[in-house]
Amino acid sequence: MGSQTAWVLHVDLDQFVAAVEVLRRPELAGKPVVVGGRGDPTERGVVSTASYEARVFGVRSGMPLRIAARKLPDAVFLPVDAPEYEAVSERVMATLRSLDVVVEVLGWDEAFLGAQTDDPEALARRAQEAVLRETRLHCSVGIGDNKVRAKIATEFGKPAGVFRLTAGNWFEVMGARPTRDLWGVGAKVSGRLSALGVTTVQELADAPVDALVGEFGPKMGVWYHELGQGLGPATVDDAPWVPRGHSRETTFQQNLTSPEQVRDAVRAMAHEVVGDTAKDDRPVVRVALKVRYAPFVTTSTSRKLPEATRDPATIVDAVLALLDKVEDREIRLLGVRAEMAMPDDADPADRTPVRGRI
Repeated sequence: MGSQTAWVLHVDLDQFVAAVEVLRRPELAGKPVVVGGRGDPTERGVVSTASYEARVFGVRSGMPLRIAARKLPDAVFLPVDAPEYEAVSERVMATLRSLDVVVEVLGWDEAFLGAQTDDPEALARRAQEAVLRETRLHCSVGIGDNKVRAKIATEFGKPAGVFRLTAGNWFEVMGARPTRDLWGVGAKVSGRLSALGVTTVQELADAPVDALVGEFGPKMGVWYHELGQGLGPATVDDAPWVPRGHSRETTFQQNLTSPEQVRDAVRAMAHEVVGDTAKDDRPVVRVALKVRYAPFVTTSTSRKLPEATRDPATIVDAVLALLDKVEDREIRLLGVRAEMAMPDDADPADRTPVRGRI
C-alpha cells in the first residue's frame, strides 16, 4: 500500500431538489420537472432547480417561471418544499459522516470531505454507494488537492461520476477554459477580466499581479491570480457554518406602486430579519436593501451602522433610511439583509467563498 495523502473530495447531489421530488412522485421519472415558487408558472417566481430533462430545453436555476413555461410548456411545475429538502439533506450528511471522514457542509446538496487515503477514487465511490443506498440519490464527486480544485472537478464528473483535478493536470484541463468556469468568477468579474485582456484560466494565471490588484484591489486581485492557478485552502473544517447575515426577499404578484406600499413591505421584512439575527445573538453591523423595478432592473444599496447593535428599532430604522435611494417606479421585488459581527473564534478568511445552492 502506498503512502497516504491528504485529499479533499467535493460531493454534489445531482439535480438534488428535482431528484427528491421524483422520489416522492415516481411517476415523474424521466419527465421534465421544474421546481420554483409556489409551483404556478403563471405567477411571479423563479426556478429553484430543474431536472436534466428540463435543462436540455434551456430551463435553468434563477430563470423566471413564466419564461421556463414558455420554453417548456409541458414541464411538471412543483412548489418549493424547503423542510423536505432539509430533512433529506440531513440524511445525506449523516451518511457521509458515517464514512469516518471530516465533513464540511456547504448547503443542502453539497459538502467537502477531508480524508487521508491512498485511493481517493475508492473513497469517492464508497461515498456514492452509501448515499445511493441510504437515500436513493445519486451524487457526483470531485477529487482535489485543495477545495478549489475539488469543487471544479465535480463539474467534470456530472452526472454520477468521479473526476480528479490536481496541480498536475490543472492547466491541461482548465488552461484553455474561460475564466467564467472558475468557482467564484461570475459574469461581471469575467467581463472586467476581459477588459484587461484576460479571457482564459491560463491567461489569468499568467496575468501580472499588479494589473489585477489595480482592478480588484489588494485582496481580491491576489485571490483571482491564485484562482487562475487553482490555488486555494485545503483544510476541510467540520465546525458548524457561521452565517454572516440573514436575508428576506419577496417577489410581489402585483407591482408595488406607492411609497406607502414599499415602506410597509420593507418594514415587515426588516422585522423578520431582525428576528432571524436575534436567534444568532450577534449584533448587526450593516444593512442592505435590494430593489427590482418593473420590468426587471435590479439595484442594491447598503450602509454600515455607526456601531454594532442588537436593538430592533435601530436596525429597522437603518433599513428604512435606505428607502431614500429608491426611485419612484413600480417595484416587483424587495429584499432586506442584515450582516452581523463575526464571533471572535470564527476565521472567515479560511471559509470557502461560495455557499451552497439548491
